[in-house]
Amino acid sequence: MTQAVKIQLPCMPEDLARQSGMPLPPPPTRRHSNKANNELLFKACLCVLIGLAVLVSPYFIKSPGMQGIVAGAALVGWFAMVLGLAFGGLYLRRKFASTRRPAGSQ
Repeated sequence: MTQAVKIQLPCMPEDLARQSGMPLPPPPTRRHSNKANNELLFKACLCVLIGLAVLVSPYFIKSPGMQGIVAGAALVGWFAMVLGLAFGGLYLRRKFASTRRPAGSQ
């Protein structure tokens, strides 16, 4: 008759740290450079401007044929607006997250 031996291995880093008595290092933080943030703001402004141009331009075009073509692209204009607003929201989230860092972080 064979007897099964159960070996319990720690599978989580917290378990390893608790057993060895060593503290875990702090989790890595993701920092975005100013260049990345500025590019995100540029993309946001550009998308919003393109969206506004596509949505407003049919009212200023005199040719009925061109007016119909551009008016048919309203979905593209709305998509550009939503994308620009999403980029702007991500930019603001990054900006506010960088200003609210804990006092102990560098």
